[in-house]
Amino acid sequence: MDIALGFAIAFVIAITGVGAGTITAPLLILALHVPVAVSVGTALAYSTVVKAVVVPVQVMRRNVDWRVLRVMLVGGLPGVVAGSLLFARYAAVSGHALFYVVLGLIIFFSGFWHVFRWFRPGAMAGGRRTRRGWIAALMFPIAAEVGFASSGAGAMGTLVLMSFSGLEAAKVVGTDLTFAFCMTFTGSAIHMASGLFDGGLLLRLVAGGVLGAAAGSWVAPRVPARQLRLAMSVGLVLLGLAFCYRGVARHGAGLGFPAQVAAGLAGR
Repeated sequence: MDIALGFAIAFVIAITGVGAGTITAPLLILALHVPVAVSVGTALAYSTVVKAVVVPVQVMRRNVDWRVLRVMLVGGLPGVVAGSLLFARYAAVSGHALFYVVLGLIIFFSGFWHVFRWFRPGAMAGGRRTRRGWIAALMFPIAAEVGFASSGAGAMGTLVLMSFSGLEAAKVVGTDLTFAFCMTFTGSAIHMASGLFDGGLLLRLVAGGVLGAAAGSWVAPRVPARQLRLAMSVGLVLLGLAFCYRGVARHGAGLGFPAQVAAGLAGR
């Protein structure tokens, strides 16, 4: 089952372009019933492996703007460290209510962003003046979300670069992918050091992922990828809402919701 899931994740990524960090942790929790505390670190490590294959290609194509990347890392590195350490502390004492809601919101936003890009394919045009201060400041909370929930760098990092940089579309993608690799690598290292990680599960996911990436790359030119990306994005929006609902319904008291609200959502 683990190998099959790794295959499916990589296959979907190869066809649709949806980020590994966005879908891996939710599927580990829902499909394999991996504990929340372990799923994030394992998902971060898996995402790092996937990006380690993609990033060198972007570098060779000169799609990485190193000056902008350095600015992103100024805010991103402290952010991912803070988010990872916060999760390590939170996972030991909480019922994970906040995690479900945060992850749900990230997945919802990511799916919504992909839907927006589907209807506005020309939205990634460059030409704006690069605002380094804004980029560095916004990378801190984005990277903190990566460390806390294993996802968020892709959609939100792209949005920031589109809004506050003059990079052309190809360099937005390449620079953001390289930034995301740095974040997942750092975050996964901290999660491993905290013991929130399953090495055996990661190896099985990677074994399936290698086959899935190869199969997806072969199938991608033969399927309507744009329509599949839209369907996957809508699915992410619904999955994000489901995670938010689950966090409030099952652990509403931990988020400060009145007991009657949480009970009502849970159908009690």
